[in-house]
Amino acid sequence: MMKLPDKCPVCGGEIIIERFRCRDCGVSVEGEFTVPRWGLTQEQWDFVRLFLKVRGNLKEMERIMGLSYPTVRARLESVRRALGFSEVEDIKSEVLSALERGEITVEEALEKLEKEEE
Repeated sequence: MMKLPDKCPVCGGEIIIERFRCRDCGVSVEGEFTVPRWGLTQEQWDFVRLFLKVRGNLKEMERIMGLSYPTVRARLESVRRALGFSEVEDIKSEVLSALERGEITVEEALEKLEKEEE
């Protein structure tokens, strides 16, 4: 099975999928479907593949890629932004985790979350 193309190999335009077929029963679904893009460049996809290969070990990625740790972190952040993750979501997650661990009170958590929304 070939890899799903993300753009036209001739002109670079958007690819539209018009038909899907079930291998088991042969039923076809026709329409106009776009290829999921995820907003990543080929370089970012390569980064994600390596990240998964080394199980998220940034020090190992640093060694393999021959880059400094801050550069590897910056590339990871660019992938996170391309996938729609934001710093605000990270802060909310950290606040909720601290609350769950009993490190802060509900009032402190609410105060921190309200501060982030400003």
